[in-house]
Amino acid sequence: MSSTVDVKVENQLVRFTCPQPVDQDEVVEQLGGVKSGGVVIKILERPSATIVIDAEGRIVVHGTKKIEVARKAAKEILLLLGKDDSGLNTELGPIVASFNYGRDVDVQKVISTFGASVATMDERLGCAIIEDTRHDLTLNIWPNGRAVAFEARHARMVAMSAVHWKSKLEENNLISNA
Repeated sequence: MSSTVDVKVENQLVRFTCPQPVDQDEVVEQLGGVKSGGVVIKILERPSATIVIDAEGRIVVHGTKKIEVARKAAKEILLLLGKDDSGLNTELGPIVASFNYGRDVDVQKVISTFGASVATMDERLGCAIIEDTRHDLTLNIWPNGRAVAFEARHARMVAMSAVHWKSKLEENNLISNA
């Protein structure tokens, strides 16, 4: 049995800080952004992304998988506002990634085996939630072997976590052999 697990990045959160903060009111007036609480939200079609302008005038790009695409989205907002896109400072946020063990997992026994401090059951979603402190992320694992990792910093960390938990699940006979 191969110990590798194919991880697919679903979303990479990226925040850009401009030399001159982006004015939320300009985004509303000029680009049709929507004010919601302390932020302004603008949906872009090309590139496909959700842009959030926070109270400090930073651009948060949500819904992209690659940093280059997030940068294009931030650049698009700045150019539409008639602003220079040079001098952007980039900060990488957490990723959401998915993978599939390809085998069934006894999620009910995951909780009893590893304890409530490590694993809980989300009855609404029908999955086990594992707080992986070793890899600093959260895994949601469904009975069909599909999983989603949240709050991860890199796809490699998700892959290491997936392999680690696959091994632990196999050791405790919580994953099917078929």
